[in-house]
Amino acid sequence: MVEVVIEPGMSAAEVAEALVASGVDTSAWGLFLWFRLSGQSRALKAGSYELAPGTTPATLLDKLVRGEQAVRRVTLVEGWNVRQVLQAVRAAEHLIDDLPAGDDPVTLARHLGLQVAHAEGRFFPDTYVYPKRTPASRVLRQAAAAMEKRLADAWAQRHSGLPLRSPDEALILASIIEKETGREADRAHIAAVFINRLRIGMRLQSDPTVIYGLGEGFDGDLRRRDLVADTPYNTYTRAGLPPTPIAMPGWNSLLAAVQPARTSALYFVARGDGSSAFSRTLEEHHRAVRRYQLGQ
Repeated sequence: MVEVVIEPGMSAAEVAEALVASGVDTSAWGLFLWFRLSGQSRALKAGSYELAPGTTPATLLDKLVRGEQAVRRVTLVEGWNVRQVLQAVRAAEHLIDDLPAGDDPVTLARHLGLQVAHAEGRFFPDTYVYPKRTPASRVLRQAAAAMEKRLADAWAQRHSGLPLRSPDEALILASIIEKETGREADRAHIAAVFINRLRIGMRLQSDPTVIYGLGEGFDGDLRRRDLVADTPYNTYTRAGLPPTPIAMPGWNSLLAAVQPARTSALYFVARGDGSSAFSRTLEEHHRAVRRYQLGQ
């Protein structure tokens, strides 16, 4: 495979010379003449290209005119936090790391020029295709724009009467839902539990928010002392939503946050098979805990 980089502002003659210098088996003069005779010598696009051995001048010209650059992909996964996003982006092939050092969400938001102060949860989880030698910030801005659009789409479909004052609050709730379950059938019911609690001023008591507040200090084992250690993200000690999202929610979690199930449930507990059991009263919840968590 021949790799060649066409810089912006190159003339057709310079492009021909760059192609031959990179290993295209022809003469620079002959290639330049082909460009000129085609009438498209001014339509050649800058970029990074990969050319198979034996590529004909006609195919080569078509690639350069279409701008069919060599591309790579990076996937951002539902439920990831900013730290995990940056790890993936920095490890992505042929992506230029032009991001600030570290993984501070505030610094990252400022660097990317986001319209929010905190970058957590602001990138839509998806697979992004980019030409080789693309700045990482460009991919993240694309992911941020995608999240902004998806959030607006979800907010436009919200149920009436929700205790959510803005799309940002919907995003925060969606991020909690994303971390609470990976089971599609349970998302709207988990959303309903949190919505019901917000309506009556009951604390959300969500373990994932506590874990996020612990940051890198979390060792994988959530202890009782963690539940009572107050942080802005501890929804056991503080009422309402945490100050920012705690992860990237996918579309289904965004939609669940604004279209919760019609239920009066206030509690849920993991059954151990990936699903959750929902309860309306504390007594029912205690029975479910004994059955599914304590094996009684």
